[in-house]
Amino acid sequence: MIQAGDTAFILICAALVLLMTPGLALFYGGMVRRKNVLGTLMQSFIMISLVTIEWVYLGYSMSFGPDVSGVIGDLSWAGLTGVGAAPNPDYAPTIPHAVFMIYQCMFAVITPALITGAFAERVRFSSFVVFSVAWAVLVYNPVCHWVWGNGGFLKAMGVLDFAGGIVVHLTCGAAALASVMVIGPRKDHGRRQFFPHSLPMTLLGTGLLWFGWFGFNAGSALAADAVAGSAFVATHLGGMAGMAMWTVVEWFYQGKPTTLGAASGAVAGLATITPAAGFVTANSAVLIGLTAGF
Repeated sequence: MIQAGDTAFILICAALVLLMTPGLALFYGGMVRRKNVLGTLMQSFIMISLVTIEWVYLGYSMSFGPDVSGVIGDLSWAGLTGVGAAPNPDYAPTIPHAVFMIYQCMFAVITPALITGAFAERVRFSSFVVFSVAWAVLVYNPVCHWVWGNGGFLKAMGVLDFAGGIVVHLTCGAAALASVMVIGPRKDHGRRQFFPHSLPMTLLGTGLLWFGWFGFNAGSALAADAVAGSAFVATHLGGMAGMAMWTVVEWFYQGKPTTLGAASGAVAGLATITPAAGFVTANSAVLIGLTAGF
């Protein structure tokens, strides 16, 4: 049965998660050289269009559609066939199926954008577009089904990933590592320093990411309930603890804390609390954030 409060909550959370993608663009854009700022911003921003198209016509059905051998969803929901106002009891029984779909779409949008920070300033836009679509289809969609899809083999094994530690952060982290191993460092790396173009831009991006992360984690409860409240609290505590610890360690080893370090620590804490946000107590969230920052 559809609940108006749950529906409104998830719609707001979906908008918050969407905001994270331009926030990520600013976060990365501030750290590159001035000549590459617009290209870096575009790599994140274009994902809103590129991945949404892929998600509507292919990705959602592959990720959450009727199961095929625990590995992938079939294509019966391609083009959002049958995805409408009626709720899907397997995923979110109190909100319209279309609302669940668009909420999950925002996760799919930001995930390939996260990879771009690894190869910033050294990939052509055309190559990046091809890579992003292929990665979404071949990596994100199957892993999403394994962990969150009804019938996915990891879900059947009891794997718990509240808001995307495996589906989002582990997949894009592995892709980032693989990409830098293949592409290599920037030209003249090690022979001259590369200074961030605008740390205020990076801090603004951090703030937007933090703000959007409440929708990312609390919204993953898929209802406006106590679990969502607990995830909201854990998210903030993880982020603040990560920032605090990174700042302390940097202060101790380098003699002074840095703005970029504080931003990096916050994002580290927020990312690390994500898979556990709806399962842990406040003290555990702080410990997870401190560990991430360290």
